[in-house]
Amino acid sequence: MKLILLGAPGAGKGTQAEIISETLRIPTISTGNIIREALKSGTELGRKAKGYMDSGQLVPDDIVIGIIRDRLAQPDCADGFILDGFPRTIPQAEALDRMGVAIDRVIEIEVADDTIARRVSGRRICPGCGSSYHVDYKRPTVEGICDRCGDTLVQRQDDRPDTVRERLSVYHEQTEPLKSYYAAAGKLFVVEGQEEIADTSRLVLAALEQ
Repeated sequence: MKLILLGAPGAGKGTQAEIISETLRIPTISTGNIIREALKSGTELGRKAKGYMDSGQLVPDDIVIGIIRDRLAQPDCADGFILDGFPRTIPQAEALDRMGVAIDRVIEIEVADDTIARRVSGRRICPGCGSSYHVDYKRPTVEGICDRCGDTLVQRQDDRPDTVRERLSVYHEQTEPLKSYYAAAGKLFVVEGQEEIADTSRLVLAALEQ
């Protein structure tokens, strides 16, 4: 199954992508993680992306589309994948169509802005492997330490309050129109995000079975 997860920053896409990936045994393609790895490695892509990410802006389409094209060509994507963080604009969705990628379903996780602001301020990320945690909803076994690789968790610059407000504004302006784009194609399924991760997961997995 070839899936896209939509939702504002902090809506829980990354967490739900992990659950879907384990359930369906397909890889999650997280644009954010790929770009952050390039940033950490000091590649040309990382240098270009850094300024946009630090200010809460979207990384330009030509950079993102190149990353996605190369990633989807890898063997582990042959039987399906989950796109988390792409597409974020109508032109990106159109570029995906031009690649000949036939998306089966688009799941949008809908969460109020006020709830997202509260959630995102508590999010912590592992700089080593990209795993995501939360001080309230998804705590690591040892406080401040990644369960997967043992690295020290950090708060990303783009998860700080001022940047979160900017990211939400960008989402509503540039990404939210994708709901209409995929609804018109009959592929959109909207899931209302719940306080408990497991409750949201049940709704997401049910949407995949419809």
